[in-house]
Amino acid sequence: NLTILEEAIRLVRDAGKGVIDANVLPQSDAKTYAMLQEGDTTGVFQFESAGMRRYMKLLKPTQLEDLVALVALYRPGPMESIPSFIDRKHGKEKIKYLHPLLEPILRTTYGIGVYQEQMMQIARDLAGYTLAEADTLRKAIGKKIQALLDEQREKIISGMVARGIELPIAQEIWELFPSFARYGFNKSHAVCYAVIGYQTAYLKAHYPVEFMTALLNADAGDTERMAFLVSECAKMGITVQPPDINKSSVNFTPEGTDIRFGLLAIKNVGANIVDALVAERSAHGPFVTLAELLYRVHHKDLNKKSLESLMKAGTLDSLGTNRSTLIGNLEEIIKFSALVKKSKNESQAGLFGGAVISANALKLTPMPEIPSAEQLQWEKELLGFYISSHPLEAYKEKLVAIKARPIRDALLIKNEKEEVIVGGLVTAVRKIMTKTNKPMLFATLEDINNTLDVVVFPKTLEK
Repeated sequence: NLTILEEAIRLVRDAGKGVIDANVLPQSDAKTYAMLQEGDTTGVFQFESAGMRRYMKLLKPTQLEDLVALVALYRPGPMESIPSFIDRKHGKEKIKYLHPLLEPILRTTYGIGVYQEQMMQIARDLAGYTLAEADTLRKAIGKKIQALLDEQREKIISGMVARGIELPIAQEIWELFPSFARYGFNKSHAVCYAVIGYQTAYLKAHYPVEFMTALLNADAGDTERMAFLVSECAKMGITVQPPDINKSSVNFTPEGTDIRFGLLAIKNVGANIVDALVAERSAHGPFVTLAELLYRVHHKDLNKKSLESLMKAGTLDSLGTNRSTLIGNLEEIIKFSALVKKSKNESQAGLFGGAVISANALKLTPMPEIPSAEQLQWEKELLGFYISSHPLEAYKEKLVAIKARPIRDALLIKNEKEEVIVGGLVTAVRKIMTKTNKPMLFATLEDINNTLDVVVFPKTLEK
């Protein structure tokens, strides 16, 4: 996440949008909190999970202290206090304190004990503990050593009574401590997490293109995550443009209000050839034709495999020849590339130079355009997802007509008995035989944004 922050800040600077210091961002930025309140937290450190999104929408945070508390509360145990925390923030539940001296310690968490530091502060302010003694108390309760617990109980209750707190109240306050230690989180740690979360949220709210670019570069090896991020970009009004030999850099890059796919993210196209292509283009301008590209770039990794991947991914579309013609003439293209390389080598070796192959010597036999479904399949294979379109686009109206829900929404449904219709593409099927020798299937269903594992039992398969 620190790398993502650093990358996003660099991209903002390179785009001429100013120099950002993540450590001095305004802590009460309205745009950032408005985005968090909507649960729009993809890529936001600590706050991306479905549960966190749900609590964000309910809590509607307005200050960093709210984010710190949510980091500390969102874990087994303290999670049960979240509904009460939310209700108290919004005035739906009364905030109560066992003693007035507890108010300054628990005010920021609406009267609910959340942090270990609060427990230590209570011991100091109400029972006269030193800092070292308060830390011993924290360790004793955390380790649940009964003899130590009994010793601390007597000490803290007598300390509170000595400072004028009535015995029954002192005993009630003690009862807070065991659960505190069991559920209490280290506030200093929660603050660190919340600050990084806020910084990522701020960049996403104010510089969405640069932030999403940094996210895509960070997750370039994870195709499922990248597909999800591309769909998130679409929801934000950001188009991830397909790879282009004359526009793409090594990695994903901002391109106005869009993001351009990076060449390195194409399968079978290695870092060495990508660097060579980008360096040649930067030094001598864009490539006009495929022949010119082969004439200018001689690299051992510009071979049949990498060229085919560049063609199928649509990277060479802007050179004026359709993908089917490129693929259909691949053998001729490889021969031409080898001839160019050989003639240039001979030219450099001879005193007066030999005849250099002309760029016009590459003649391609036109081929009919390949169906879009096949081209999409190439994109899926080489980029990890569909980028120019999606096979389901053709069925959009039918999916709406049958009231199909996105897979992502269906997965969030808690009621196991609720029926839900989803629609998608079957991308994998595995058939097995049961113990009673009947066939059943495990399948993968995929919609535009997500995938779902489906089990088809024998009776269903029979139907």
